[in-house]
Amino acid sequence: MEHLSSLDASFLHLETPETPMHVGSLMLLESPEGYAGDFYDELKDMVGRRVHLSRALTRKLATMPFDLAEPVWIDDDDIDLDYHVRSLTLRKPGSMAQVEQLVARLHSSLLDRSRPLWEMYVIEGLEDGRIAFYTKIHHSGVDGKAGAELAKVLYDATPEIRETPPPRRRRTAHGYQLGVSELLQAAVANSAAQYRKLGDLLPTAAKALSASATVMAKNYRPDGGRPLPVGAAPRTIFNCAITNQRTFATLSLPMDEVKALGKRVGGTINTIVMAMCSRAVSGFLADRDVLPKESVIALVPVSLRAADDDSMNNQVTMIRVDLATDIKDLPERFKAIHASSEAGKAVVRELKPVLGVDVPMLGAPWLMSGMASFIGRSGIASQLPPSGNVLISNVPGPPAKLYVAGAEMVHYFPVSIPYHGKALNITVQSYAGRLELGLTACRRALSVEEARELIDRALAALREIETLPSVEPAAPAPSAAIVAAANRRPPASGDGAISASA
Repeated sequence: MEHLSSLDASFLHLETPETPMHVGSLMLLESPEGYAGDFYDELKDMVGRRVHLSRALTRKLATMPFDLAEPVWIDDDDIDLDYHVRSLTLRKPGSMAQVEQLVARLHSSLLDRSRPLWEMYVIEGLEDGRIAFYTKIHHSGVDGKAGAELAKVLYDATPEIRETPPPRRRRTAHGYQLGVSELLQAAVANSAAQYRKLGDLLPTAAKALSASATVMAKNYRPDGGRPLPVGAAPRTIFNCAITNQRTFATLSLPMDEVKALGKRVGGTINTIVMAMCSRAVSGFLADRDVLPKESVIALVPVSLRAADDDSMNNQVTMIRVDLATDIKDLPERFKAIHASSEAGKAVVRELKPVLGVDVPMLGAPWLMSGMASFIGRSGIASQLPPSGNVLISNVPGPPAKLYVAGAEMVHYFPVSIPYHGKALNITVQSYAGRLELGLTACRRALSVEEARELIDRALAALREIETLPSVEPAAPAPSAAIVAAANRRPPASGDGAISASA
């Protein structure tokens, strides 16, 4: 058995029918020329031969009696591939808009907790001949980085399907679930071990807190500019209780050229993404006369994972980034966003030794589950002071091209989690030289048409950022221009792309 950390388990306890807590991916695949096989059967066969290579796919939950402590992972020796790997076909014409709407619907349903917490869907019938492949896995088992590592296990670096060691069915003494006494003994032992670690860490924690306070004081007004966001965020239409209905939209951009643009105008890829989201969200709200006077605040996950750590769990914390939506001047807004993002990451670097510490708490499962249910049913999420307005993530993905059962993975879009009080989640994932953006939202807060409008506004914002002057006036500043629209309609000819011209 394997104990869930408090962070991993929180994704289970905070889950309600309105707030499924799984993350997903939408891949667009291109079969080899002249392919005449059955892709679903071949993929299911490939998954069956590799499922044993990742514990994230072969473990299920065992809950503690009376929810007195966090659950544990136990091995499932009977994976039903016909349940976990499914096939769907689009109605004609099979547009990218139909794919996005189908993924939104699939993403809205809860995973079965009596089984390993993952599902895969092969979606055929696209008008351009490609195959869509949607996967989802519970966030209690992986974060963004761990999901990228899982992709390396399941997928190949060449069209040739690599051979893997065959699975062997394991026989365990505990049967379907563990006994009550065994679970309680494990919970007590794990809690004692965690409290010992917590005690040993106190001196380090004191130093980290002191260092972070120094960083906060130094960066409270970065470069003499505006103060960092420390209070509640202003209320927006996205700070509401949500339903389980979802909208999903995508955008793909060339990473190298976005990176070069960021360097030219004095930022990073992350700054470019934040600035695009800032311009898109502020324009969207302003046109509806609901843009707050105070700046919109983004909640941004930051990884705590070491570079060589490929464990299947969550190692992440959250920072608040000022999107500077109250600044009309784009160059000044860009500088403010960059300063806020860098200052937040500086605090995390100082606190990293203690942020990932597991703190066990008696009765946490039923306490957190009760709180999540109350927040959803009472509508209090629409009344509480929001900590942030929109969730924005930037996840490093596989740097090289991947293949799924012999089919080339052309796009690899993230599908993420909105929550009560944060009805909009914008996640960007790098893949094979591209930035793949997935917008996931509650459909009651953001309709299908509005989600596509936000994508179009983000692309327009990128055009604006291209017009910013170079931070090095002596160097020639290339004039870049977006030459194609978003890859939503259709993906084959609509990739967003930046081209440099003389």
